[in-house]
Order: sequence, then structure tokens, then C-alpha cells
Amino acid sequence: MNFNLNSEQQMLQDSVRRFVERDYAFEARHALIVSGSKCSAPHWDTFAQNGWLAAALPEPYGGLGGTVIDTVLIAQALGRGLVNEPYLGCAVLGAQAIAAAGTPEQCERLLPALAEGKRRVALACGEAQSRGLAASLRTRAERTGEGYRLTGRKTLVAGGADADAFVVPAVTSDDCALTLFVVEAGMPGLTRQALPLHDGSWAAELTLESVVLPAQAALGEPGHGLPAMQAALAHGIATLCAELIGGMERAIEITADYLKVRKQFGVPIGSFQALQHRLADMAAELEMARSMLYGLLASIMNDEPSRRDYVASQAKSLVGRAARFVCAQAIQLHGGIGVTDEYQIGHYFKRAVVADALLGGSDRHDARCAGYLRRALTQGDTLQ
Repeated sequence: MNFNLNSEQQMLQDSVRRFVERDYAFEARHALIVSGSKCSAPHWDTFAQNGWLAAALPEPYGGLGGTVIDTVLIAQALGRGLVNEPYLGCAVLGAQAIAAAGTPEQCERLLPALAEGKRRVALACGEAQSRGLAASLRTRAERTGEGYRLTGRKTLVAGGADADAFVVPAVTSDDCALTLFVVEAGMPGLTRQALPLHDGSWAAELTLESVVLPAQAALGEPGHGLPAMQAALAHGIATLCAELIGGMERAIEITADYLKVRKQFGVPIGSFQALQHRLADMAAELEMARSMLYGLLASIMNDEPSRRDYVASQAKSLVGRAARFVCAQAIQLHGGIGVTDEYQIGHYFKRAVVADALLGGSDRHDARCAGYLRRALTQGDTLQ
């Protein structure tokens, strides 16, 4: 797999970086957080006009026909600026779930509006006991004469605070199989509670109490939603990892610049060998995380689903821990100013902490990897 960017990919990455530098400086971001903004309409329009929302969607449905690599390039540049718009939740998780599960008619009806930024659909996959993974879901879908009745609770729905609709995975009562449903935000029986997160972004909790849906609300063939949900989660994990890598890059740049100007004993503290070693450790963690992301991208593009999911869990755990380490070290090297809310470096650590909770924490993914390894050893496979 070739990881050198072609001219189109380089232009895509440069366009997102220009947006971050021009429209999402730290002061502008702070003002949005203080205002309580969940999604800036002008910024989301910019995402749509530049084709970022359509980058990885199929061409027949208003997309640009790109791959997860295009999504990762966008996310990495957004991560450098700690952009809080619901790109992960709506432009990636929700859109990819529809693209993977929907029939051609459903994709034709739903995806063009997402690509144009006219609607936002979030994937409501998290539940308290599943901890962000596609396992042990308890939301139930009871078949009725003309459709389904959904009952359950969803937690930490990325991008769900003001989404127009949700893709809701639920277990059908008759065959205990997973089906994905499109649930409009205003449906009777659906209650949404917006949750402000520690890094200034927003999520949502959903309560479904006998939400009645027609049969056509089911995405694709009923009972076959698990592969589509796992594919969307793998795409989302790659996006989140790329965002964290962009954040680590910027945190190291800010810290290196600070060490050059902050003086003690009449000399820049960057001349102290101990601090140089700590900065080198941060750079090493960043490069290890970047290599893990490359491995995940190769797996998504080439591997069968079980191998892909194994690598996705490896990446989520390793990159999440690397981001927390790098951003914590950046705060330490800044000293007291690093913990103030008015200075930007601490916000990178906040994002790393929140990102670890999204789509399953590091410990949860380590346990998932251990399960894959146990099964591989039992079956005599060579999964590594």
C-alpha cells in the first residue's frame, strides 16, 4: 500500500489546514465553546462546499468516491486545530453506516443530503454495558404488524446533540439478530439529552420508549446490520486516531516553540538536555502512533473483517495511550501555564482524554484483542 500522497490528496489536506489556520484559531474555537455551539452552521457549510463531507461516499449518491484515506487526511488536519464540529459522528460514523447497510434506494434517498451538509445523521451505537463496541447491545426491536417498536437507551452518541436523525442498532426480538434503523430526531418516544464533554465538544444520550417505526426504516436486510456497523466503527476508529495524531503533531510543535523562548538561568530551557530527551520521547510516541494508523488503513483496505477489527482495536488502544502521554508531557514542559484554560496546550490533553472514551476505551480494546488472540490460538491461526 502506497502512503505517499498524490496531488489530489495533498490538495485536500492543504485545504483543511488552511481552514483551520484561517477560521479555527484557538481564540475563535474558545469563543464557540463559550457560546455553547454544538455545530457551527457556517463551518459545516464550508465542510460541504469543499467536499469534505462527500469525500468517502460513493459517487452514485453524491459522494466523491474516495476511501478511508481521504477521511483520515481531513481528520488529521482537523485534529491539529481541535475542531469541535461533529465530523466524526455525522460525516463518518453515520454516513458510513448508511453507505454500508443501506439498499441502493435508501442510499439514494439519504446520502446526497449528508454530502451536501443539509442533514446530519449520527450513529447511536454506544450502550452502558457495550462501552462503545458492537457487542452486548440491549436495545430491542419488536416486530409489529407494519414495522417495529424500539426500546432501549444509547449513550455517548458522537455528533448526536443536534443531529437530524440517528442510525440506531437494535436486536430484533424474533431472531436476536442486529438490525440498523433510521430514527428521525422528532419521533414520538425518542428523548435526547445533549451532553457537554470535557473538551468542549458535545455528545448525546438517547432514550427510546416504544418508538414505532415503519418497516422501511430498517437499513438493508433486517438481521444483517452487524457487518455494516463494524465497518462504520473501523472507519470511525481510523478517523479518531488520525485526529489524535494531528493533535499530537501540533502539541509537539507548540511545545518545541515554547522551549525555545522560555528562559531560566538566562538561557532557553530547550537547551537543557533532560527536556530535549522528553521532547524526543514525545516524537517517538507520535511516530509509533502514526505507523499504527498506517497499519490500520492497510487492514481496512485489504483484510477480511475479523482481522480488520483486531487491528482497529490495536490502533485505538495504542494511539489513545500515545496521545495522552504526548499531551500530558506537553503540559509538564510548559509548567504552570500549561494547566490554564486560557492557554491552548491543555486543550489537546482534554481532547485525548475524551477520545479515549469514544468508541471504546483502551482497556476495552485491549480485552478485545486478547479475545481475538485466544480464539486464534485455539483454532491454530497465526493472527498477530
